[in-house]
Amino acid sequence: MIRRFYNYYLSPEKDLAKKLKSVLGFVPDNMKLFKLAFFHKSMNNNEESVRTYNNERLEYLGDAVLSTIVAEYLYKKYPGRDEGFLTKMRSKIVKRKTLNKVAERMGIDMILTKYTQGKLSYSMLGNAFEAMVGALYIEYGYDKSRDYIISKILMKMIDIHELETSDDNYKSQLLEWGQKEGKNINYKLISKYKMDKRDRFRIGVYLDGKEVSVAEDYNKKSAEQIASSIAIKSLNIKKLNQPV
Repeated sequence: MIRRFYNYYLSPEKDLAKKLKSVLGFVPDNMKLFKLAFFHKSMNNNEESVRTYNNERLEYLGDAVLSTIVAEYLYKKYPGRDEGFLTKMRSKIVKRKTLNKVAERMGIDMILTKYTQGKLSYSMLGNAFEAMVGALYIEYGYDKSRDYIISKILMKMIDIHELETSDDNYKSQLLEWGQKEGKNINYKLISKYKMDKRDRFRIGVYLDGKEVSVAEDYNKKSAEQIASSIAIKSLNIKKLNQPV
């Protein structure tokens, strides 16, 4: 309690503490840890001593912790559903698009902009959210992190029931269509280059060796999804199992 009071009113990081309270709903004890969760690698210079000071390690940890929490939550919420359903639901919840929206609703961007050089991309929000989960886990352990994620995120910021019937995994849809129609669908990394000190991926979708769509993004999987969506529209593919 005393530490949180100091962080909020007296600490040199009190401005960050106020923003964290707005985002998280509380002031964390370890300000250095939570600052790191929002520190993007674009802030690093070429010195070896600071090159690894960014949120990527926390993002890696948070990704694993979040996946476990969501898996446990779904296992208990749907006692009669099979492994395939649970896996698809978990994928829908922890995918970048969903996490980006959650991070935006939480206001993570107002912290991230201070610790990012260059243009703030939408995908960076979800990455920072995962890093924040990693920081929660280190600071408060699994049980408290799980309770926070379930009560503050899964039950308030994600419409689980809507996700049950939605399907915006365009790559999966396209590959399933290709398998059904006997078509060969391939994805190719056309180029990878730097923009705003970050990797950007240009992905092509090929149908029986012929290019049908191209898209790019800062995240390779996201670029594949965008390219798949364009291909589905270009090929006029209807949803599988949907009446014609």
